[in-house]
Amino acid sequence: MATTVKHNKGLLAGLVTAIAASLCCITPVLAFLGGVSGLATTFSWIEPYRPYLIAVTVFVFALAWYQRLKPQKQIDCNCEADIKGTFWQSRTLLGIVTLLAVLLVSFPYYAKAFYPKTVQSRVAISNKADIKEAVFKIKGMGCEGCTEEINTGIAKIKGVIQYQTSFKTANCIVRFDSSKTSADRIAEAINAVGYRVTSQKVSSN
Repeated sequence: MATTVKHNKGLLAGLVTAIAASLCCITPVLAFLGGVSGLATTFSWIEPYRPYLIAVTVFVFALAWYQRLKPQKQIDCNCEADIKGTFWQSRTLLGIVTLLAVLLVSFPYYAKAFYPKTVQSRVAISNKADIKEAVFKIKGMGCEGCTEEINTGIAKIKGVIQYQTSFKTANCIVRFDSSKTSADRIAEAINAVGYRVTSQKVSSN
């Protein structure tokens, strides 16, 4: 019984670290699906610790599988036949929890699937002198899912011609018609979905 409790505590610890490692990307999706602005970057501070949390998760589950698969010592006694273990001691439970942990840890790689595909609409340009390009430095992005959320917010602004957001460079480059919108309006849209524009630079295109 004590072994089962210890085993299950180990699985719980591994699952908790897997959840913690993915919170920085799960939260923006939950914020988007729930329509809750300002929630997106709640756990963005976890992002720098993500590799360590993943390493702990892998270690915990590797140890759990080793303990479960290693040959058991044979005890020579006149005991009754081995009693079949319960579900809580089974490989089935370990397999289910391991699969859940893998899905959580790899969440950033498929988070984009939860966002609608943004289509960059064609904008009729009446005066080329009105076309501007703005580079926004953004704080709070942690994965590709974050870029999709920002793109979704920008795509709704009338006058935006083209945009490209990257979480790796932590910025967003937007071409827009200054007669229809402004860099400040675009910055407001980015801030509204939960991220923070730390600087913006506008130039003529």
